Amino acid sequence: MLAAAAAAAAASWAGLALLWAAGGCAGEAAAGGYRRRVSLEYNPGWASSGVNLLHTRAVGVNDTLHYIWSTIGVPTVLLVYTASDNSSLRVNWTRLLSSSPAGAIRIEPADSVLYSTAVVFPRLWEYDGSDTSNLSLVKAWQIYPSYNLANFTWASLDGRLNETALSADFQGSGPEGAFGNGSVSFKVTAYESDNRDGPLPRLLHSANSSKVEFTMERVAPRGNHSRFALEILAVEEGSRGKQLQSARSIDDEYTPTIFEMAQLISEPHNHSWGSSFLQWKTAAYSSKTPHREDTVHCQYYPLQTVRNLSSEFRILQAYFGEDVERRCSLSALNISFGGEDNEAYKEKGYLSW
Repeated sequence: MLAAAAAAAAASWAGLALLWAAGGCAGEAAAGGYRRRVSLEYNPGWASSGVNLLHTRAVGVNDTLHYIWSTIGVPTVLLVYTASDNSSLRVNWTRLLSSSPAGAIRIEPADSVLYSTAVVFPRLWEYDGSDTSNLSLVKAWQIYPSYNLANFTWASLDGRLNETALSADFQGSGPEGAFGNGSVSFKVTAYESDNRDGPLPRLLHSANSSKVEFTMERVAPRGNHSRFALEILAVEEGSRGKQLQSARSIDDEYTPTIFEMAQLISEPHNHSWGSSFLQWKTAAYSSKTPHREDTVHCQYYPLQTVRNLSSEFRILQAYFGEDVERRCSLSALNISFGGEDNEAYKEKGYLSW
């Protein structure tokens, strides 16, 4: 999945493989595109590796993209776009780890901030897919109790951080008795310039984007026909919301037979300095070395407005304040893995998106 952000420029976030990007961001001119100077900081200002907070700082000519990835509470990434190449992250660790984290995370100087957004991964759903793979058609009794990712144990990023590849792997295991010996992970990657990923689904990225890849491995399903779905919460500061869009192509030489790209994009706003999109191809894979035959269909479902958040959304509260629900627009959607013709998760015991 790829993600991006924008501001009088643009940024994004891609992947799952999800891509996140921000729009309209400047960068240093270079052959074939532009570049950013990217650096990684693990738990800046904190000596312990008992919790995980990763700051990715991508500096352009006169702007900066700040990505703050964390598994403190619910797995979350903040994206903050500033009109300064000297802006910096400040974390009040005492406050962040307290019962009242509001104000613990800030970007300075505050008046350089043009745009802020976030994406959260609250829950993993498991359901009986013997009748249908469509989560919206599954009966209530066919849905198992969800896995709250805030309750997972997340391994330290020590040894899981690659400053050369600009990547990190957040790996979590479920509560005792759940998941067996299985785990889930969010592998995040930052980029300095334009290119395309080598492995499937070969997403195109720029210096204004980063990627997060979701993986499940050796998870013990609770049924013979179990399928899984990941819940995603999109946060947009102010009254703007997100739009869910689908783009289809006649052919895709990079991922043959996958003709759809989906994305969550900021609603248009005449007075905003920024926007972002979360983009993914509707394909996951059942192998660590994926080939075309390992493709697993992904299905996404309509956006739902969220009105209330629990105290587990600590990173959101630390940056946006205790009144996140009043200050931000909150939209959730589910992504399920496996179509009618795909085998259940139990057959391979592995899934990457």
